[in-house]
Amino acid sequence: MASKIGVKRLDRPVKKLSDRRRREKVQRRRLIALGMSEAAVAKLGTEQVRLLVLRPGKIKVAG
Repeated sequence: MASKIGVKRLDRPVKKLSDRRRREKVQRRRLIALGMSEAAVAKLGTEQVRLLVLRPGKIKVAG
């Protein structure tokens, strides 16, 4: 019988839903810190949030 010590894991770890939610929350906070209103950020979808975080020059500042 072969030992399991030192055997490499062949499958990749699964991304966790809680980690994804945490990342989305951090990205939304980042948009608010860049000057967007909280109401505007709350209306955005996940894809839009990611795009705006990647390209902060496209953000329209509130006020």
